[in-house]
Amino acid sequence: MKFLCTGAELPDGGSRGFDIDGRKLLAVRRAGQVYVYLNRCPHRGVPLEWRPDEFLDPSASLIQCATHGALFLIENGECVAGPCAGQFLAALDSREDEQGIWVEL
Repeated sequence: MKFLCTGAELPDGGSRGFDIDGRKLLAVRRAGQVYVYLNRCPHRGVPLEWRPDEFLDPSASLIQCATHGALFLIENGECVAGPCAGQFLAALDSREDEQGIWVEL
């Protein structure tokens, strides 16, 4: 497992981008749970963020692609609106312990 960040570096309702071993990732914490995905839109294969570490829509309830506005559920990465509706972000296994957040690559 690869270390992403400490738990405090990803507050509830927040998102962050990471580059681990050349792979671009995004992590979101919602209701205390951490979700980690490849930072790649299934429609165009482009990174999702608006600006560094900004992956969420204005309500912070969905992941939003900056290129064409597709919206994804935080909990499972399913696209619920936009040109890739029904497709999914690629989820990665992760865990959190007292040291921080870890991801399986």
